[in-house]
Amino acid sequence: MPQAPLGDWLNDFVTLFYPEWCAACHLPLVKGESLLCTGCKMTLPETKFHLDPDNHVARHFYGRVQLQGATALYFFRKGSRVQTMIHHLKYHDRPEIGVAIGQYYGYQLLQAAPYDTVDCIIPVPLHPKKEHKRGYNQAAQFARGLSLAMEKPYYKKYLIRKSFTATQTRKSRIERWQNVGEVFSLHQPRLLEGKHILLVDDVVTTGATLEACAQKLLQIPGVEVSVATIATAFTF
Repeated sequence: MPQAPLGDWLNDFVTLFYPEWCAACHLPLVKGESLLCTGCKMTLPETKFHLDPDNHVARHFYGRVQLQGATALYFFRKGSRVQTMIHHLKYHDRPEIGVAIGQYYGYQLLQAAPYDTVDCIIPVPLHPKKEHKRGYNQAAQFARGLSLAMEKPYYKKYLIRKSFTATQTRKSRIERWQNVGEVFSLHQPRLLEGKHILLVDDVVTTGATLEACAQKLLQIPGVEVSVATIATAFTF
C-alpha cells in the first residue's frame, strides 16, 4: 500500500492539535473541507436572487437609483451562521472568507443576466483610516473573489470614500442624495466611461451607502451599474 506523503502526515498531525474551524458554525473542519463545513455549504440560506430580476433587493432600489440588476447571495439574520461568517470576515482578520465567497458567487453570476455582461467590479470603499485599522476592506476581498471567478478586473482606486458615513443612514432620502458628493469622489472617471460596473459590498441594510456609490458612478458618461452583496438584511 502506498504511503501518504510526509506533508499530508504533518498536516494531519497539526490539525489534530490545532483544528481549523468552520467560519459559519465554528465546528471543526474534517479532512477535505475548507473554510465551511459540508453541512453549512449545503444549508446556508441562499436567496437565488440573481435568477429573479424582480427580487426584493432590486425592488428596494426602484425609484431611488437606476440599476441594471441587484442581488445578494445569502439572507442575513441576527444570530445566524451567515452573521457569524461575516463577523469573522470583518473583525477576525479572515479576508480569505470574502475571497472564497466571491469566487463561489462569481461562478453563479456568470450564468445570469445582467451580471454576465459586467466589465469590471468595484467594492464600496472604506475610509482610509478604517481600512488601515482593519487591515483590509472586506468588500474588496469579496470583489477580489468575484474577479477571479468572473475573469473581470476589480478596481479599488476609482471610487474613494472621503469621510465617515456613520450619520448617512440617519439622513432622509433627499439628504442622502445631496450628501453623495461630500462622502464619495471619483478618481480618473474617464477610465470607467461606457463600462457596466458591478458594485459590491458585504451586507445591504438600508441601501443608503450602495445608493450613494451608484449615484456617483452613474455620473460617468455611459456607465451602467449592477449591485451584488454577500448578504441582505432586509426584512420582507
